This record gives sequence, C-alpha cells and structure tokens, in this order.
Amino acid sequence: MRGFSTRAIHAGQEPDPTTGSVIVPIHATSTFAQDGVGGTRGGYEYSRTGNPTRTALQECLAALEGGRHAVAFASGMAASDTLLRATVRPGDHLVIPHDAYGGTFRLVDKVLTGWGVEYTPVDLADLDALRAAIRPGRTKLIWCETPTNPLLGIADIAALADVARSAGARLVVDNTFASPYLQTPLALGADVVLHSTTKYIGGHSDVVGGALVTGDDALAEQLRFLQNAVGAVPGPFDAWLTLRGAKTLAVRMERHSDNAELVAQMLTAHPRVEKVLYPGLAEHPGHEVAAKQMRRFGGMVSFLVAGGREAALRVCAATRIFTLAESLGGVESLIEHPGQMTHASVAGSALEVPDSLVRLSVGIEDVDDLVEDLRQALDAAAS
Repeated sequence: MRGFSTRAIHAGQEPDPTTGSVIVPIHATSTFAQDGVGGTRGGYEYSRTGNPTRTALQECLAALEGGRHAVAFASGMAASDTLLRATVRPGDHLVIPHDAYGGTFRLVDKVLTGWGVEYTPVDLADLDALRAAIRPGRTKLIWCETPTNPLLGIADIAALADVARSAGARLVVDNTFASPYLQTPLALGADVVLHSTTKYIGGHSDVVGGALVTGDDALAEQLRFLQNAVGAVPGPFDAWLTLRGAKTLAVRMERHSDNAELVAQMLTAHPRVEKVLYPGLAEHPGHEVAAKQMRRFGGMVSFLVAGGREAALRVCAATRIFTLAESLGGVESLIEHPGQMTHASVAGSALEVPDSLVRLSVGIEDVDDLVEDLRQALDAAAS
C-alpha cells in the first residue's frame, strides 16, 4: 500500500482526462446530459445522486481509512443520522459513550428515542460495564469515540470490536478527533468509521461535511441508498474544499500533535489548572491504549480550571490568540467552554460535563505564542 500522504494527494485524483487538470475540477452542475435515455456518461445523472467532485473525495477518504467504500454527507450529523437509519429499527438498542459528543447525544436522546430506539451510556474503557449493558438480540450498534469529545477518554478499539462481534452488533468509531492519519479503526476491527470532515480532514474552518467509511459491501449499499434518498449531500465546492484539506492532513496533524504536547505540559505545571486531560500524558488512564492504537496523540487538550465555572469563563475570555469559538481541527487555535457551548445539550443528563472544563483545539501557530497566550489568560483569570 502506498504511504498516507501519497494516498491523500493522489487517491481518486487522477488528472482530468479531458483537460489534463492536475486538480480535480469543481463540477458545479445539478444535472448531466445523457446520450439517449439512460445513456449516462460515467453513471452521472443528477448531483444529489452522484457528482464527480464528490466521487473523488469519497475515493480519497476510503483510501485514507483503509476501507472499500466512503460515503460523503453535508455534515457529520447527517452522516450520523444516516448510519443510525441504516443500522437500527424500533425496538433496537445501542450503546453510546458516557461522555459522547453533545450533538450525538442530542440525536440519539431527542430524535432516535421518538422512534422507539433505546440507548445506554457506558464508559467504553470498562469492558465489563459494556458487556453488562448489552441486551442480547436487541443491541445492534456500539457507538465509540476515541478520543472522546470533550473529556479525551480512550477506548480500546480492538477489544470493543471483539465484544461487538460476540454480541452480533456493529462497532462504529467516530474518528474525528484522531483523523485517519493518527488512527485507522477499520484495521482494528471496527465495522464503520465516522468523520465530521469539517474538522481535521477539511482542516481550515471553511467547510462543513461528514463521511462514513466501511469495508462492508452490503452496508455501503444501504448507506449509498440513504445518501441519495434522504439527500443530505455535500455540494461540489464543499467536496472540493474538503479534498484540498485532506492533501495536507499528515503534515498538519504532526504540527497539531507537536504543539498540543507542549501546551499540555505547560498546563500540567500551572497552579491555576486542577487537571489536564490529554492522552499523550503518561498519567492519563488511557495513555497505554492510545499509544498502542494511535500514531500520535492529536491536537485536542482539555483542562479543569481551579475556581470553577466563573474562572473557566474568565480564561476563555482572556486569550488573545486562541479564538473563543465552537468546532475544532482548523489551523487556528480555538478555546471553548463545553458546558455552555458544544455540550450544552447534555446539561442535566448523565453525560453532563464539569463546569470548570475548558477545551482547546490547538492549532499550528508558533507554539511559544500559544503557550504564552494560555499562561497570560490563566494569570489574568486569577487576578
């Protein structure tokens, strides 16, 4: 198999056969001329059903994750919704992480339960708790994030895959935080990989998208059917932007990881920080598992601020380089308060996050500037 960056730059991206364009064109069209009824050129008839720019993105994503099939969507949540439609039915049950992304929890808790589907939140690092949560014959899906958002929990993907197979369930891994450069869940036994391509794959905070990758031919056929039937597809310009971002994923993830490691070290030593959550730290409970299944530890760092909620909000307000904003994975550094921003939907539930929690998406700026920015923000919040 060719190396990761070679695949990122070339998979699905041969020079255009008509013009020789090295870069995949943006096929900004809603429909395609046919050579007689049913005589499509390359199988393209309508851009909801298929578009050459989207095809290139899907082929690239499949190559990066080591899957046979990738299906792209207009957002990560559209990908999540489509996967759930394909895999669970009324009366079924699924397991989700006890610290799942707020949007995933909202979709499952507020939408899916209305259709008679039940769920159980579980600490997926505890395999005994997972086994106890499984309902024989009814549990159809184990939903994993690793690292989790925003508490940076780690689950052993290979071990989860064994449990899922024994239960007759599928394992889906949300690989958004790691990206396919740092972690390839299909190779560890997962059935499906989910991405919000808005994040690291796009990498520049200028496009929203999602994707599902699998090696299961029958499931891929279901996903493609729903992609077309439901229609939550990315436009050609969105697909093109995401494809452009993927080309530099490897070099960006190395820099994100370099910077995050140094930021985590500084935070660990700062007196205003009660706890740092980063799997690259030896004291992180999932460090050994993360080291086994990840190439590096990524660019996401969370920490608990001494002084509680108000102190955390003051830190978020005091940074000068870190931008106060939701989302993550772009080249610029972001800071947020999950309890009132990305994870407000889990307030009052078993998934509620600490109110002193701050989440960082560490960008690729000069790391000395990032460290100093956080230090001055913590000092300012204490005064």
